Amino acid sequence: MSSLSWRMKPLHRHLGFMIAVISLACGTREAERRSGATKEPPSTSLAKTATKDALLELADSARIQGRAEAPLWIVEISDFQCPFCAEWHENTYGQLKREFIDSGKARFAYVNLPLPSHANAWPAASAAMCAGLQGKFWQMHDALFSRQLSWASEPTPGPLFEKLASKAGIDASAMSSCIKSKQMLPLIQADYDRAVQGGVNSTPTFLVGGVILSGAHPIENFRRVIDSLTTAAASRAP
Repeated sequence: MSSLSWRMKPLHRHLGFMIAVISLACGTREAERRSGATKEPPSTSLAKTATKDALLELADSARIQGRAEAPLWIVEISDFQCPFCAEWHENTYGQLKREFIDSGKARFAYVNLPLPSHANAWPAASAAMCAGLQGKFWQMHDALFSRQLSWASEPTPGPLFEKLASKAGIDASAMSSCIKSKQMLPLIQADYDRAVQGGVNSTPTFLVGGVILSGAHPIENFRRVIDSLTTAAASRAP
């Protein structure tokens, strides 16, 4: 098992997908079954009447993509203001998505690690998680990384986040209200705490099955790790 241990109790009970990460690192699928991590995000309309806990669950599940039956998990621990994270998004994410996520070979989850050196990292994470309440986490995720230079140094990035949201088909007003309410902060804080306590201190960091990749790795490195994991799994099959 990797030195990055996920054998700790969830810091927030809505971090269902992190239970699935434990199952990969520690070799059991039972935790995923209990967590409900394979559920698809509820419809966006539920956000209007949902309780606080239900809203957090909506946002939590919205940052997972891929087919429920996929045999492998890939977790990205990232900071929306991190230049290397934006570089990875530009150069590798699209290929990874096409080859492994869209094809049903892997599921992909995003974990927030807003670094203290990045003043707008927390607001950006809030914007993405709030967009998740509309089922649009990945649209905001893409917009934030693609236009990082436009908002990273802004003293008040909120208006730019709203513009990006509108262009991505997100209800900017609803997203802005969510950000101002700070209702996503418990999830972001739980992400941050889990990552730091797990030994992650830089972004981006990836957990591919039980293998850790630190840095903006090219697609070739992901292919190599995934091929190795697939071969190992096949050799253990009856």
